[in-house]
Amino acid sequence: MNRHRVFAALRLSLSVVVLMGTLSPAAVSACACGCGVFEVGTSSMFPNKPGGAVSLEYDFLNQNQNWSGTSKAPADDNDDKHLRSNFFTAGILYMFDRSWGVMAEFPYTSRYFKTTGDDGTIGSFTHSAVGDIRVGGVYSGFSPDMSSGLTFGVKLPTGDFSDPDFDRDTSIGTGSTNILLGAYHMGRVAGAGAWAWFTNAQLDQPALIAGGYRPGGEVDGALGVYYDGWRLGGVKIAPLAQAVGSWRGRDSGVLADSPDSGYSRVILAPGVEFDADGVRVYGDVGFPVYQNVNGNQLAAAQLYKLNISYDF
Repeated sequence: MNRHRVFAALRLSLSVVVLMGTLSPAAVSACACGCGVFEVGTSSMFPNKPGGAVSLEYDFLNQNQNWSGTSKAPADDNDDKHLRSNFFTAGILYMFDRSWGVMAEFPYTSRYFKTTGDDGTIGSFTHSAVGDIRVGGVYSGFSPDMSSGLTFGVKLPTGDFSDPDFDRDTSIGTGSTNILLGAYHMGRVAGAGAWAWFTNAQLDQPALIAGGYRPGGEVDGALGVYYDGWRLGGVKIAPLAQAVGSWRGRDSGVLADSPDSGYSRVILAPGVEFDADGVRVYGDVGFPVYQNVNGNQLAAAQLYKLNISYDF
């Protein structure tokens, strides 16, 4: 089994889960920020052998459509008009043996926010800062081929949420410490040659909060297939496709806008990975095919990702 292809798929299954994260606490406005969608994992965050891997990832999310329930809604129904985010994430994984390892992600976010102020005028703001760091462990000792595993860890409150121009649910950091628990499995498609499949699920549950804002808990799952039978010279090429489902509970606390928070969503995400001598380049585009949001929230039509990693 080609583990590079498997864990590229797992990266997608964890990091394309669309968590329409931060939601605005203004009276009738909300932004389904989706910050968590790019903070769950990358291909280099999962093991294929003892040793280490490092990665750099860029993600882009452009939320300029107002949604209510399962359909688009008039822009006038939402005081927030536009939320555009650029995510840059450095990751590292190290497996001590074929069973146990540690991993961490260090994000940096640049964000543009257009919203209606208390005086009724529309203003535009930008903010760039370190995001919420994630640290954790991996257990992959259920079988010799490491095809099943558990992930566990915490999201730390390192991201900035003090900018006065951004509400708590549109800030780069949530201010919360979250418990992360996940499980995955992968295998070959019987009788289908170079085809393989994977499935994954993860829980992201806030445990400690700051400043009267508790983001909603999140549950995400993915099911996908990939093909690893293509070669071009010394480069392995693996196209893949997956469906990702996400559910997020309502935000709570005195600074939360509970009526305009929480959602369920399904995304279809085609992607491709190139692999040569331990260097992997991966890209994908996610397309929401179903989303049901509470109240009014800003959503994006596509989600873009590029990941480069190196094994050592």
